[in-house]
Amino acid sequence: IITIYSSLTYTSPSLGNLALKQAIWYGVGWILVIILIKLGNDYLYRHTWFLYIVGNILLLLLLFFGTPINNSRCWFTIPGIGSIQPSEFMKIFIMLVLATMIHDFRSDYKNPDCKDEFIFILKTLGVLIIPSILTFLQPDTGAVLIYLIIYFSMMFVSGIRLRWFIGAILFLILIVGGILLLYFFKEGIFIKIFGTSIYYRLERLFNWTSGSGLQLENSLAAIGSAGLFGHGYNHTPIYFPESSTDFIFAVYASNFGLVGVLLLIGIIIYFDISVLLLTHKKIEDTNKYIIAGILGMLIFQQIQNIGMTIGLFPITGITLPFISYGGSSLLSYMLIIGILLNISDKKNRTYKYK
Repeated sequence: IITIYSSLTYTSPSLGNLALKQAIWYGVGWILVIILIKLGNDYLYRHTWFLYIVGNILLLLLLFFGTPINNSRCWFTIPGIGSIQPSEFMKIFIMLVLATMIHDFRSDYKNPDCKDEFIFILKTLGVLIIPSILTFLQPDTGAVLIYLIIYFSMMFVSGIRLRWFIGAILFLILIVGGILLLYFFKEGIFIKIFGTSIYYRLERLFNWTSGSGLQLENSLAAIGSAGLFGHGYNHTPIYFPESSTDFIFAVYASNFGLVGVLLLIGIIIYFDISVLLLTHKKIEDTNKYIIAGILGMLIFQQIQNIGMTIGLFPITGITLPFISYGGSSLLSYMLIIGILLNISDKKNRTYKYK
């Protein structure tokens, strides 16, 4: 909240006091945590398919009724409340569905053969592909990447044979390699096949390699000039777009310097390790699958967001969990907190949704 307030220096006044709004969202988030603790994770497991279907319906409606912001239809605007981004909640719904599917598969097949695993993989891919396509059409490529990370994280701990992952990696290399060959050497054919929208998205993605662009150049200047202790609270020295969301880390680093950054990264690592240590408790396998998805999502977003602000990774619009401004984003992470607290509490660990 402090960092969001500092970012208001270069934020449009029409957006209002984002720090106050974020504080309110935190309050709402804690109410959701309390409600979820009262209900228990079992409530979510029993309604997981309902939540998944509702999430996909909302993603579909976005394509027709979503509010256009920066050439994307990722949000519903609710008067008096703000914008709601369904893809943020879809991440949790995908986790829940995959966790229950993996649990059921492991329960029904103690020693599955390759055919059984192949059919199971096709079913899980079906669950992943539907929201991925709907989200990609908005377009929100960053959310689709997170869906994929969640999927592979959970499938990796599901116990299926390693050969499927090797095959998937080789397949992806061939597909992505072919697409990139067309992009770099046959632009005309690429545009005819995939259209100009995807072409410009890839062009934006690869611009980071040159280190050019207003966002990246100014972010590097703000971070690089901060020194050990930064420019001081609410003293962001230079403007860059999306300072309260995608580039919130640059605001924090410029204000509090290397010492502040090390403190923040230390807190992030401590949090991630604490989540990982939950797997050492006596918990149901379903909860372990959920934790795998949560960790995969969090670590990917943390590394990607911080990396893109210092030029190590492409700029993808992926936010920093719990730090970047965003009501939907924050509420989804607070729901995750509720799920994790239920897993850590012995009386709420039981898996009995059937």
